Amino acid sequence: MNSTPSAPELRLSFSIEALTGEYLPLSKRGSELLEYIPITGGRVSGDITGEIIPGGADWCLTRSDATYQVEARYLFRTDGGDIVDVVNIGYLQRNSAARPAPGTEEYFMTTPVFRTVAPHLQWLTRTVFVGRATAHGTHTSIDVYEVVG
Repeated sequence: MNSTPSAPELRLSFSIEALTGEYLPLSKRGSELLEYIPITGGRVSGDITGEIIPGGADWCLTRSDATYQVEARYLFRTDGGDIVDVVNIGYLQRNSAARPAPGTEEYFMTTPVFRTVAPHLQWLTRTVFVGRATAHGTHTSIDVYEVVG
């Protein structure tokens, strides 16, 4: 019997709006450029609400194939006072052959991973998430989807 498995479903859990500062070049090799993008604050809203703690950053590598490889690391404090650590890795391709998000001309997808000691937020540490991001001039917004059965 040859049956195709069903794809997992996604559920929007929360959104992140990370405010960003001035890009700082770190390394240039050929046509590739590594930049440090400070994360200066922001907000989390949805199933979890809170404020992004200033001091995190995104290390963005502009690759020779015009793909941006991002790795963001930052913290947020929930409105209840719990600290959540975020590591978010992804790729941005503008005007590319990749499958862009509906209504956009870019593909900007991430895989956020969360850590926390808060007992009621442990579901974050054992769940797979996918982020759909949009880069703006002064911030990046990410809709975080929980992968469910």
